[in-house]
Amino acid sequence: MPADLAVIGLGPYGLPLAQGAVAAGIPTLGYRTGPETGSLSPAELRRMLSGGFRPATDPAELGRVRTAVICAPTPPGADGGLDLSQLETAARTLAGHLRPHTTVILESPVHPGTTEGFLRPLLEEGSGLRAGRDFHLAYSPSRVDPGNRDVTPATTPKVIGGLTPACTESAAAFYGRLTDKVVRARGLREAETVHLLETNYRHVNIALVNEMAVLCNDLGVDLWDVVRCAETKPFGFQAFRPGPGVGGHSVPQDLTAGGGRGLRMVELAQEVNNRMPGYVVQRAATLLNEHGKSARGARVLLLGVTYKPDLADLEGTPAREIALRLRELGAAVSYHDPYVPAWSVLDHPVPRADSLYEAAADADLTILLQQHRTYDLQGLSVKAQLLLDTRGAAPMGAAHRL
Repeated sequence: MPADLAVIGLGPYGLPLAQGAVAAGIPTLGYRTGPETGSLSPAELRRMLSGGFRPATDPAELGRVRTAVICAPTPPGADGGLDLSQLETAARTLAGHLRPHTTVILESPVHPGTTEGFLRPLLEEGSGLRAGRDFHLAYSPSRVDPGNRDVTPATTPKVIGGLTPACTESAAAFYGRLTDKVVRARGLREAETVHLLETNYRHVNIALVNEMAVLCNDLGVDLWDVVRCAETKPFGFQAFRPGPGVGGHSVPQDLTAGGGRGLRMVELAQEVNNRMPGYVVQRAATLLNEHGKSARGARVLLLGVTYKPDLADLEGTPAREIALRLRELGAAVSYHDPYVPAWSVLDHPVPRADSLYEAAADADLTILLQQHRTYDLQGLSVKAQLLLDTRGAAPMGAAHRL
């Protein structure tokens, strides 16, 4: 069966889209753009293959589909902006095989103006075709919540913005096969800016509650109880919870790296969130001192080193900086994570604890960084000599909370 859709980039954005498309009955081709971090279990891969998914290595196959969605990763670059190298590679590869009447949609996180100012010239120069006349060009912000089984492409509204009204309608017709609700933006830049707003909204609100966590600790106030009470307000409040730092693939964007006008609120949020790993280490050292121990030579066990619970994804995890800072203080750091069989920080392997309860009992301090479902926090709080809970997940009184 010939593929109807090509998903270019099989990382954290492309794989969920491909899975959703296959579930909707769309024959789908998957094309990798580089060493991507998305992964599938053997059972998920079997379901996709039986449903019409086909991995491809020959770029010529990209010219045989009606719709091509570019989901290439755009990680932070050395200058603080976004690294568009994989997006450029994907665009040049697609351009060499682009056919008239194809609908090309970008889902990668980008700054406003990138689809028209960066992607469009690459596609036109490489194909000899003109966007808006010979092929459709649109942007749709990826709305992926990894590990959330309640959020799927079918249940998530899709925002669409096209180069022309016809481009918007062509992209909307495609996404209408995946979801019940398609929201049309006025154009490309508006759709791109939706992603900017959604991502920065998350980071700014996490920064606020992280700063509240530091303040409440100084005041002797239980922030977790404050949030529990505050979230009962039926309007004007959405609950966010603090943590050891912010990870993941969608980075906050204040646009200054690209020469644009900066967003001061986002810049401040980055400063606050970037300080959290150091604050966790400071709290750890204080707890050890209060219990008559020094950080130097202390055995510290880190629980959960992924950036999100119940996922084997280390992208941007604050656990790296926490482990590094603890080592700099002279602590002997080990870790346990059911999803991470081996872990290194700056090319130095971190010892993995095989027996969780024995490791917690042996450690001078256990730090919960990620709340995986498999962790029995009641049992761990009994076994651990000293437990620092950065997620507010342990039973009240069973651990020291962030």
